[in-house]
Amino acid sequence: MNVRYGYKASAEQFPPRQLLGFSVSAERHGFDTVAVSDHFQPWRHHGGHAPNSLVWLGATGERTERVTLGTSVLTPTLRYQPAVIAHAFATLACLNPGRVWLGIGSGEAMNETPAIGGEWPKFRERSERLAEAVALIRRLWTEERVSFEGRYYRVVNATIYDRPEQPVPIYIAAGGPKAAALVGRIGDGFICTSGKGEELYRTLLDALAHGARAAERDPAQISRLIEVKVSYDHDADYAREACRPWAALALSAEEKGGTEDPIEMERLADAAVDRAHTRFIVSDNPDEVVAKVASYVDLGFEELVFHFPGDDQERALAQFAADVLPLMRERWG
Repeated sequence: MNVRYGYKASAEQFPPRQLLGFSVSAERHGFDTVAVSDHFQPWRHHGGHAPNSLVWLGATGERTERVTLGTSVLTPTLRYQPAVIAHAFATLACLNPGRVWLGIGSGEAMNETPAIGGEWPKFRERSERLAEAVALIRRLWTEERVSFEGRYYRVVNATIYDRPEQPVPIYIAAGGPKAAALVGRIGDGFICTSGKGEELYRTLLDALAHGARAAERDPAQISRLIEVKVSYDHDADYAREACRPWAALALSAEEKGGTEDPIEMERLADAAVDRAHTRFIVSDNPDEVVAKVASYVDLGFEELVFHFPGDDQERALAQFAADVLPLMRERWG
């Protein structure tokens, strides 16, 4: 297995230019990938951020030379129409040949409903929309003149005039077995996040393989990406405290209760701040970090995108690149 190591550009936490600087720094420190989140609204109203990922990726492509660039994740079904995403990522790939991938998911209400002004669809509809969006995007990337009449989307005589020689890989996020089976049927890659228990990942990967075989595809040809939440620092207390801005990740589904308002999400997260660290690998020992990440590699994840929670991203990047990345490259390539 040839493992790749990425940096999660947290657009919910930082303004666009500062986030761009961190991503340039990640390339300089030897990371292979930059994955940016796509939020219309952040997790926090006070001090939160939500730069547009499409604009941001264009700027980041011009400031970097080697890293691959993608979204983790964007929703191409509601506030973004799939033909618009096909157009944007074709242009992005022309500007950055061989360096672009599209990470998508069925979305969350906080980001979609304020922009579309409608009701949040049930999972079945969101899944159907996602599958239809992927089919339309792929046709627009491979055919010169497309007329498409789907259940949710329609285009007539549409052409994307500037597109790369090879279509952009489409990675799809999944948090449950039905979504993972869809990834197996139509995705080039699979995206999930760490800290949820080995049994769930085995269930997701089994569903992915089942979906792939049902579509007469080889599961081994589907890339597996996981966002690994890590707070590593030479100071163990600092590492734990650095997790506090991400307390929302420690909330259960019941606690969130379908919250759509950043102000309310901020209130809920502040009440859970003392357990913010529970979703992260928190350590001052590089060998311990590698050992804990190894469980994901052993499951078959070969693309590791590291999410560092603290405000001092330069500190996190420098220490992780100096202490942890060399051990990982020695072990996994």
